[in-house]
This record gives sequence, structure tokens and C-alpha cells, in this order.
Amino acid sequence: MNTIQTVSEFTKEIKSLIEGHFGRVSVMGEISNIKRSSNGHLYVTVKDAGAQLPAVMWRGSAVSLNFEPEDGMQVIVHGALQVYPPHGKYQFVISRMEPVGVGELQAAFERLKRTLFEEGLFDVAHKKPLPRFPERIGVITSATGAAFQDIRSTLEKRWPVAELVLLPAAVQGAGAAEQIAKGIDFFSEATGRVDVLIVGRGGGSLEDLWPFNEEVVARAIFRCTVPVISAVGHEIDVSISDFVADAKASTPTLAAVMATPDIQELRYLIEDLSRSAQERVRRRVEQLGQRVVRLAGSHALLRVREVLQIRRSALDRLMVTMNQHRADRLTAGEVRLKELLHKLEMLDPKEPLRRGFSRVLQQGIWVRSSDTFREGEAIELEWADGRKEIEPVKSA
Repeated sequence: MNTIQTVSEFTKEIKSLIEGHFGRVSVMGEISNIKRSSNGHLYVTVKDAGAQLPAVMWRGSAVSLNFEPEDGMQVIVHGALQVYPPHGKYQFVISRMEPVGVGELQAAFERLKRTLFEEGLFDVAHKKPLPRFPERIGVITSATGAAFQDIRSTLEKRWPVAELVLLPAAVQGAGAAEQIAKGIDFFSEATGRVDVLIVGRGGGSLEDLWPFNEEVVARAIFRCTVPVISAVGHEIDVSISDFVADAKASTPTLAAVMATPDIQELRYLIEDLSRSAQERVRRRVEQLGQRVVRLAGSHALLRVREVLQIRRSALDRLMVTMNQHRADRLTAGEVRLKELLHKLEMLDPKEPLRRGFSRVLQQGIWVRSSDTFREGEAIELEWADGRKEIEPVKSA
């Protein structure tokens, strides 16, 4: 006869058998229904085409994740099966989780790399030169990460005259690639544009850095009108963003160095150039001064001086002769002018009046002969100092 057990006793036996039999195991599958509780626990379902396994990753283990789990991601979970008697259910308690297929990610990387290469996105002809003296530098990275702090501290020492403009973005996990791409488009289209743009983050696993291998980021970099420096601290040799960007740096700090000159080196260079220019000018002035001294004592210059003196004397003689001729011409002209003026004076009808003569006029007309005199008509006598009208004498 079978022994009758309570539910608790039976469940306890199941728990002992299952947990004792399986111990620690590793299971591969696709994760879905990811939920994070307010206290940091991670609840997921691990499944494949034929079955699904409820699982939990307690906060103490979840904080050690070096990637952001996403629905649909293939993972390997390490842990143990646990029966929870109050609910009569079992769940897999995950102590460690890792993505499947760094090889699969690498294959995806190679596929996208080949596609973009064939489209010409990696061509050197598309690379824009970095500005020599940038005034505004844009940065797209996490606002709280070490990458931005490294960039800022480097620029404060190296090129403090530049304005640093940060556009915060997620640099790993779901939606990070889209945020990064939108940030690149923003800087490309902004009215007060930056002179150069640094896009990147610090180191991490391949999964952490995967947003910089996304096609949306690559195409945003390619169409950006501002020169872009890709600054991804990656474990593999390069990321897709490195291939497309105008320049690549292995760390954010190195990107800041590539983007700017060293202000201290420029000061030294300017001082050296100033001293060199002053020295060249001094030597040139000295050389010209010596040449002037040599020329001043040369036979050729003395001969030139003699020729100049001879020609100056000849010029003086010519000036004297010209002045004499000019004076003679002016005297003859004055005599001729006086003669003409005298003739004009003699032709003046009023000239005889000024000498005491008078004129007879009738009706305002000068009576020049007796033939033109009209008897019985009033006459007018004109002297130099005026006229007087005389009425005709009437016969008795």
C-alpha cells in the first residue's frame, strides 16, 4: 500500500531529488521577457524551439554583467535548478551569463564590413581633414563615463582655448546605436557647428562596444559634414566606426590629442620663429649696410657723381639761358601790347571829346557832315562831360 504524503512532504522530496541530481549546470538558449525588479534582480525566460526555462539572476550576480541582456539574444547561463515549494514551481538560478557567439558577432561584423566596403564608405577619398586649430569640439559619449572626463582633462591641458560641447548618449545596450546616430546628425546639421566631432567610449567587451559596429552609426558618420574621430577603446583591432570615420583613435584621450595642437608647443614654436625672424632681419640689415659702405667708396659711384655734377652744371646754364629768352620775349610782347592799346584808344569815338572837341547830334544820331544836318530841327551838343539840347531858332 502506498504511503500517503502531504503536498509539502512530496514537494520537499521533489526538491531534494531535482536539486541533488542536477547540481550546477550550463544551459544555452534565447532570452526573452526580461524584467528588472526595483531591487536589482533580473528575471528572464531562457528558451529554444521546444521548451522554455524560467530563470532569475539575483542582484549580487546581475551587477557583474559586462553586457546588457536583450530580448532575442542567445546566451549561455550557468547556475542551478531550484524548486520553490510555496508555488510548486521550479526556476533556474543564474550565477553567470555570457552571450553566445562572440563568433556570431564577429561574423555579423565581417558581413557589415564587407557591405560598407563595397559601397565605398571606407574610401580615403571621402575622408575629411581635421582642422589645425579647432575652436569648438563636439563629443558624443556617456555623460557619466570616464571617456568624457579623459577628453575634458586632456583638452584643458592641451588646448584650453577650445569650447567643448557634450551631447550625452548611451554607449551600450538597447537603443544606444540609435542615440549615437541621432547625436551625429545633430552636430552635422546644427547652425553653430563644431569644427570636429569625437564619438566613442572607453573599453569593454565586444558586446559592450557593439553599438559602434551598427550600420546606423556607420552611415551617420559617413554623411556627417563635420570631421569625425572614432574613439572606441575596443578589444578587437578596429570597429566599423573606425573604418568610416575621418580619423580613428584607440582611446578617447588619444582622440583629444589628435583633434588639437599642443598650446605649449605652439608657444615655443612662435618664440623660436620670432627669434629666427629677428636674427634674419638683423643679418640682412648688416649685409646691406656693408654693401652701402662698399658702394660709397667704389670708383663707379665716384664716376656717377662726377657725371651728375657735370649734368647739373649744364642744366643750370640751360635754365639761365631759358630765363633770359623768356624775359626778352616778354619785353617785346609788352611793347606790342602798348601799341595796340594806343590804336584802340585812337579809335574810340569819345577820345576827341576828352581832348576838348564836341559833337552835334540830331535825334541821338551823330551829324558827321553838313549834308546830313536838318534845318529847323533841334540839335544836341555832346562834350566829354555831358550833353545839352538846343531848340531851333524860330523865324519871325
